Amino acid sequence: MDVKSAFPNGFIEEELRKALYGLKQAPRAWYARLKSFLLKSGFVMGSVDKTLFLLSRGGDTLIVQIYVDDIIFGGSSHALVSSFAEQMSREFEMSLMGELQFFLGVQIKQGPEGTFVHQAKYTRDILKKFEMSDSKPMTTPMSTNTALDVDEDGEAVDQKEFRGMIGSLLYLTATRPDIQFAVCLCARYQASPRTSHRQAVKRIFRYLKFTPELGLWYSSGSSLSLRGFSDADHAGCRIDRKSTSGTCQLLGTSLVSWSSRKQASVSLSTTKRVHSCR
Repeated sequence: MDVKSAFPNGFIEEELRKALYGLKQAPRAWYARLKSFLLKSGFVMGSVDKTLFLLSRGGDTLIVQIYVDDIIFGGSSHALVSSFAEQMSREFEMSLMGELQFFLGVQIKQGPEGTFVHQAKYTRDILKKFEMSDSKPMTTPMSTNTALDVDEDGEAVDQKEFRGMIGSLLYLTATRPDIQFAVCLCARYQASPRTSHRQAVKRIFRYLKFTPELGLWYSSGSSLSLRGFSDADHAGCRIDRKSTSGTCQLLGTSLVSWSSRKQASVSLSTTKRVHSCR
């Protein structure tokens, strides 16, 4: 659902009157108004994500996610979902958009067997933006023997363009864990990018040209058992000899969380490396 004229909505206090459209305080004031309403309605705010709210009623659960004046919501009971929509419409001026299909560049396809989340349109858009639409496709995002470093003797490239490419790819990792490691590795060289770094980034784009439709599949028949995996290389960074950890967490067969991060300290042995990843 979308909130029409979100910021002036509801009971407007003096502080909220000052925070109208165009002012930095406006989103904060609207969020405070909406949060207050949801909490009074029995919702519980997420402990990590403060824009996530949950409501438990009987054996059913309703989940609400807020992004400024856009709201996505769903639950285990149709009656609970409908009740929430009616409640919000009474309190605020709402526009119901129907079943979730597109949100912040992420495409969602729902069906009886499960839900497919992907960013195919966004992928094609950034390929066009960085003039990679006609590039030769690659089957992997990075070669197994790629070893990037600062490359001080290499030719410098446009820093603004390089950062733009990295930023676009980082947003794509929301549904593409297969490029997480490669993108994060290239992102380390944004301060002084060289030709070798840009070539590595272009390799990722060429891989996207080969796999624009890849995404995440969440099966409706998946179990709710939580499993986690982690691994790391040993002194993989050629600059400071620090290791890079990789993790993933699955709820049944559905991937729900993943990361690729350089460790804070230098591992002196493989034993220490494994211990530091737990």
